[in-house]
Amino acid sequence: MSAILIPVAARIAAALNVTNGEDEHEAAMRLMKVAEEAGEASAAYIGMTGQNPRKGISHTTADVADELCDVIIAATVALHSFTATPAADLTAKLDAVARRMAGNAAQRGL
Repeated sequence: MSAILIPVAARIAAALNVTNGEDEHEAAMRLMKVAEEAGEASAAYIGMTGQNPRKGISHTTADVADELCDVIIAATVALHSFTATPAADLTAKLDAVARRMAGNAAQRGL
């Protein structure tokens, strides 16, 4: 995880709190922003593969990566609306996934 992800997301969340408030509606909007960004990543992938015959190949792998970064940022900003300890919660989740993956690999003899 990037060392600046949580602090920058915290600054973005704080700025949004000042501008938009911190009520349930704002938390929902931040959650929906994650879905919007995921849609943009999907659209970039469709454009990268040329799946839309009308548009052809319109995106690159760099475009998809850029959109995925937007998803990560939006999700991290939204996380601040749902927990007072986003860094600890994200670290705990990453640790749990790593343990699960290690267990799965061990079961397969890897």
